[in-house]
Amino acid sequence: MDPKELAKKIEEAVGELHKAVERQDAEIKKYGEPLSETKSSIERIDKAVTALMEQKANLDKRLDDLELKIGREKLVKPESGDNTDEQKSRKAAFYKYVRSGEKALSPEERKALVEDATGQYIIEPELDAEIERILPKITIIRGLATVRTIGKDRIKMRSMGAVSVGWGKLETGTDITESDLTPGVPTHQYVEDLYGLAKIGEDELMDSDVNLEAILGEEFARALGEAEEEKFVLGSGHDSNQPEGITINATLVAAAESTAASAAITVEDMLKILYACPAQYRRNGVFIVNSATELAIRKLRAGSGGAAGEVLGEFLWQPSVQAGVPNTFLGKAIYTQDDMKTLADTAQVIAIFGDIKAGYRIIDRVGMTLQRLTELYAESGLIGFKIHKRVTGGVMKASQKPIVLLTEA
Repeated sequence: MDPKELAKKIEEAVGELHKAVERQDAEIKKYGEPLSETKSSIERIDKAVTALMEQKANLDKRLDDLELKIGREKLVKPESGDNTDEQKSRKAAFYKYVRSGEKALSPEERKALVEDATGQYIIEPELDAEIERILPKITIIRGLATVRTIGKDRIKMRSMGAVSVGWGKLETGTDITESDLTPGVPTHQYVEDLYGLAKIGEDELMDSDVNLEAILGEEFARALGEAEEEKFVLGSGHDSNQPEGITINATLVAAAESTAASAAITVEDMLKILYACPAQYRRNGVFIVNSATELAIRKLRAGSGGAAGEVLGEFLWQPSVQAGVPNTFLGKAIYTQDDMKTLADTAQVIAIFGDIKAGYRIIDRVGMTLQRLTELYAESGLIGFKIHKRVTGGVMKASQKPIVLLTEA
């Protein structure tokens, strides 16, 4: 199904769902509950919309994969010819090690490779860059957050006081008020150890025609992406050797809004976190919820329906009909992240709203390393590769509420 046809089907299915929900509302007002036929119809249409949205997600993924493939072809055949002989030697030695193992390397090739303190080989720079480029395509948080690369094991963070400002003209003798910047107590953000495992067929590795750089880039990114994404949401922090998850940050949790009731979500609940976020962060804010929570949000409409005879307004969740563009709710982009807790996870964070770029920072340490595992998967005809990445994440400016959480009552 082509994108235009799929977009049309999504619009039609959502319109049908909206009509069924309106019919249900009318039946509740008239009979006190919806007719069984209407309930069945809503369930059927819900499933159809879900299936169409999954098709759209798959289509988006295929388009992303195509984009990555085009990018990888450019990476493998760089337009610029400014690679040094040393870089070329290192790259050739690295891929020879990947294909054939350490025993196949000559003394000169071993010298060309770079080892870390533990003796593992550091991934060659172009592959490292390719992995970092792919990761935001297959995860949610990394694509929304601020990402910084460092060469150390930790980064020192010091907050400053507010800057003083004033109005006036220098030529009339107005003094400029001197800013009194008082540094806060310094804290450190430590990078954590993340290991990923990718397994590749022996035949595929030995095939000289295979674009090995492309395969490794995608396999390694997928091995790392899922693990780091979960901890950016649910990680317990440095004491547990994990990044600090957005939904675990003590300051954000302490200021979280709560739903009106358990196992249910309302428009008012979502409006609370939207407007609890200050205006300067709200303008770039996005919602992040579990897929099951978004399914419940699809039926929410303007107006609570609590007053007798109240006329409900438009549906607030709108599907995207363009590849690569997220669905929207209350006029803001809404992303699904299935590590998030969902309805019936009592007292857990079930929704995030805010400017993720302003409120969450990911720190990557340069120099991923690789260990080749030859014997472990030999019976299956596979070669294993253990990737070691140093990475962390943490909430920034939590007291300013660039990110607001919604917990279930």
